[in-house]
Amino acid sequence: MKNGDAKNTILDENQPWSIETADVVEKFKSNPDKGLSNKEARDRLNKYGPNQIKAKQQRSAWEIFITQFKNLIVLLLAVASGVSFLLGQLLEGISIFVALIINVLIGFGTELRATRSMEALQQMTRVHAKVLRQGKVRQIPVSEIVPGDIVVLEKGDMIPADLRLIESNRIQADESALTGESVPVSKGVEVLPKDTSLAERTNMLFKGTALTQGSGKGLVVSTGMSTELGNISQLAQGAEVEALTPLEQRLNNLGQKLIWLTLGIAVLIGLTGVVTDKDLELIFKTSVALAVAAIPEGLPIVATIALARGMWRMARKNALVNRLSAVETLGSTSIICTDKTGTLTENKMTVSALALITSDGVTHIKWNSDEEQPYSVESDTVKDESLQEHITDIMTIGVLCNNAQYSEDKETVGDPTEVALLQAGKRVGLKRDELLQSQPEEKEEAFRAEIKMMATWHKQEQGYMVAVKGAPEAVVKASRYILTQDSDKQEMDDTLREKLLQANDSLADNGLRVLGLARKFTDKIEKPYDALVFMGFIGFLDPPRKGVKAVIEELNRAGVRVVMVTGDHPGTAVAIAQALELPGNTESVIEGKELKDPDDYSPQERHDILQSSVFARISPEQKLNLISLFQADGSVVAMTGDGVNDAPALSKADIGVAMGKRGTQVARETADIVLKDDNFDTIALAVQQGRVIFSNIRKFIVYLLSGNVGTILIVGLAMLFGATMPLLPLQILYLNMISDVFPALALGVGKGDSSVMSVPPRSSGEPVVPRKLWIMIVGYGALIAGTALAGFWASLVKMSLPAEEAVTITFLILAFARTWHVFNMRDFGSNAIFNDVTRNPFVWGAVALSLVLLVLAVYLRPLAVVLSMAAPTPNEWLFIIGMSLIPFGVVQILKQFKALDPFRKRDTR
Repeated sequence: MKNGDAKNTILDENQPWSIETADVVEKFKSNPDKGLSNKEARDRLNKYGPNQIKAKQQRSAWEIFITQFKNLIVLLLAVASGVSFLLGQLLEGISIFVALIINVLIGFGTELRATRSMEALQQMTRVHAKVLRQGKVRQIPVSEIVPGDIVVLEKGDMIPADLRLIESNRIQADESALTGESVPVSKGVEVLPKDTSLAERTNMLFKGTALTQGSGKGLVVSTGMSTELGNISQLAQGAEVEALTPLEQRLNNLGQKLIWLTLGIAVLIGLTGVVTDKDLELIFKTSVALAVAAIPEGLPIVATIALARGMWRMARKNALVNRLSAVETLGSTSIICTDKTGTLTENKMTVSALALITSDGVTHIKWNSDEEQPYSVESDTVKDESLQEHITDIMTIGVLCNNAQYSEDKETVGDPTEVALLQAGKRVGLKRDELLQSQPEEKEEAFRAEIKMMATWHKQEQGYMVAVKGAPEAVVKASRYILTQDSDKQEMDDTLREKLLQANDSLADNGLRVLGLARKFTDKIEKPYDALVFMGFIGFLDPPRKGVKAVIEELNRAGVRVVMVTGDHPGTAVAIAQALELPGNTESVIEGKELKDPDDYSPQERHDILQSSVFARISPEQKLNLISLFQADGSVVAMTGDGVNDAPALSKADIGVAMGKRGTQVARETADIVLKDDNFDTIALAVQQGRVIFSNIRKFIVYLLSGNVGTILIVGLAMLFGATMPLLPLQILYLNMISDVFPALALGVGKGDSSVMSVPPRSSGEPVVPRKLWIMIVGYGALIAGTALAGFWASLVKMSLPAEEAVTITFLILAFARTWHVFNMRDFGSNAIFNDVTRNPFVWGAVALSLVLLVLAVYLRPLAVVLSMAAPTPNEWLFIIGMSLIPFGVVQILKQFKALDPFRKRDTR
């Protein structure tokens, strides 16, 4: 096999965590003291290939440019522009062509800056590592590391490959980006069962994670794409991403309908003209003009500009959009799958509770965020004086038995739980530097994974105090005595131990990470863990972020369900979910091991999963399956995340949202939207913005199509009944240019109304123009056509005007009616004067420009000649304005009645 064709691991069953260190080293034919020889390393590099994450081939600029034309409406408009040029209608052809070019350039410019997720993964390999080669420590590029290498590890190192630890000295690793674990994980060399989950493989270190503490050696068991990081890379590249966003799919569906509508109009008008014995040239030009008029040439550019303006608005709110259509997609989102650590929580540990022995048995003490009252006690019978002394003693141990550095005006360094202890100690007046002056540290017994405790000796006036902290079970087991509320040292018995272990379980069930604390006084430095006096438990919690609960409530009112998907502990996940009052079932948690392939669930299992709001111990591949399950149920799924492990899910989801501050580069580059300030509140803002954009696009389409339907009905009915043509082809094209560009564009950039968050999201299958809106479009069009035809009839019959003047009056009635019609796009039940349309300054500008262009069509002599216009008299102008206001007045009256809203049943207020 050549360079990289072989799997980048020697073990066929890649479960090195389940093999003794000596055996796994032997299987890899390595030496723990000397490592590999240079020759063997070269041979293995040639066989297994470089230790690199393969990059996904990126789209070229040309491919991105061509993609902008893969849209049915864009292609239809290109044809319409070409036909207009062939017929000599340069003005119409140029207007359509300019709209196309602007649309393409905006889309191209935005998508050119789109995600480069695999390049980000590549960046993680451009470091060096220390390995043993022929008995000497050498620093080599990470890409040259091979299976069987012995890596020498120190605090701060980036892990270069997947390693099986063969030597561990207080090693802790930050695996949050890979597993979602919110605190550093202690590592050892003990053998683990084969079915141990990724987050619990405590004798393994994984590529892309970081060593936060300790030192040691690790045997390279997997490199490149065979590592866990490589597996995630493959998942991200292989995630089945929808080719089109929901909006793009809807617009394409509308384009297909408009193609048939356009062809039907051309054929129908042509046949009608032939039957009624009209001039064939006039029939042809009129058919083509109506077909072109039926095409909403402004639609692509309105959609693009509306999305772009939404993107710019979100940028001002610290949300960067990588993909233009992502803004609208978030507006149709029905489920947001979110990571817990750092997204819903602060991503920093704080002391949340204490538990100690009092006269009432085990007393739980809540640690408060209020500076004036650091803690509160559940029991009223506990004595405040002795309790305060006991808490001070416990916190003194936590502050002294500590390696962290904390200062409000300097950078915080150290394990998050130790930092939390220093912060909590400060709340009760204990500062580490001051304590060390009176009780200097003489020695430290470092934390060891097999003992699960650490200890420090502190000089006293007579002898030493030994401060101990560690895993609750280990500290309880090592304690011979217990300190009660009255500072009595009581002999520990099985009953007390059982009570303490139950108290520990209670804290853990509430999602807290628990430490046990103990001490003893001795005359000399001796074994630290003999005859300890147990002091109590301290529970830690990564607390919910401020404001997140309110955002979840707002999203819930908008019909968007927030689901927690985390790699963290189930108890912690449930505690946070209940604190935030996530909608859905938060009583039970579904763990990753319970998930299957989406096709393997029974109906009841599928129902239970879809209703659950808490998923814990979830792997990257399981996130993909979960998203697929929600999507198969008809949901539009958004996924938030910040870690390497989130990249495949961010790619698979309909919309990926990454955190900007603490997010890994991989997550940021993979996502569609990046929250620069990591503020969950921005997601609700983005949902609202997406809904406003879709509402604007829908208003634009209703406005445009209803006006076009009116024009088609005017000409069609006139031909059907053999009457004089009320509109000429060039007049139709000129009016189409005015209405399709200016008022329509103004509707597309409106700010919208906050009421969009009072209704649930649209169904994933709901078209841009559902049946109810088609009925409304035809109704509006018929009203406009009826008014214009009535004006035409009155001009010819009642006013006895020549045909040219009657046609001019009909054209102007239609043109002004369509101009006023833009104000009919306000929501049902909204204020007639102050609404989202009248508050839009672009609408007023568009109306003014349209009026100017209409006046020029009458009084600018060259244009009037081309359009066959005759200047109306003052009385005729009054007639034109009065008739054009009829559709406006009728619709405005109807708009006052909320009950007429075709979507009124969806309102959740």
